[in-house]
Amino acid sequence: MIAILDYGVGNLFSLKSSFGVIGAEAFVTADPEVIRKADRLILPGVGAFADAAEKLRASGLDSVLKEEAAQGKPLMGICLGMQLLFERSFEYGEHEGLGLLKGEIRPIAEQIPQGLKIPQMGWNGLIIKRESPLLRYTREGDFVYFVHSYSAVGCDDSLLATTEYGAELTACVGKGNVFGCQFHPEKSGNVGLNILKAFCETEATA
Repeated sequence: MIAILDYGVGNLFSLKSSFGVIGAEAFVTADPEVIRKADRLILPGVGAFADAAEKLRASGLDSVLKEEAAQGKPLMGICLGMQLLFERSFEYGEHEGLGLLKGEIRPIAEQIPQGLKIPQMGWNGLIIKRESPLLRYTREGDFVYFVHSYSAVGCDDSLLATTEYGAELTACVGKGNVFGCQFHPEKSGNVGLNILKAFCETEATA
């Protein structure tokens, strides 16, 4: 069973439907006990980092996530949910993240040439940097759907894939049992469904 965390942000039911398409059982929940019983966890998120981080803390689910991740349960953050996995964000100030992955979130405006539209919105290809169970069905150049103005930097130890948007921006990360996609798998057609399928096949770590 996959628990999709409901803490007030995120495209929850589109995600749930996508898991249904691949035959996986997924529940949208804010119940810590359901989350603890689940085999895998999804942390969704859209909007502003500070607001999402505060809602996650206020719900108490930040502690539950850290505990479950520490026990080796597979966890995947999507879009803003991926950004929350890192140590901090510099979106309108400095804000603390979950610290499950090394790195920080910076504006893509600092990383790309002037004149490119922000946010990066639309389909873009993946540049695979290292093999990972999460990308077992993904090929170099596969297109996925992005909507973001911020991206992870300083995350070389977890970097799985980038995308080219005037510069290479972090697209996918993973270390141990913790994974993240800056793009939206649930909006990325068969490529995204294959990534969700691969996540469902990841093994817990000791």
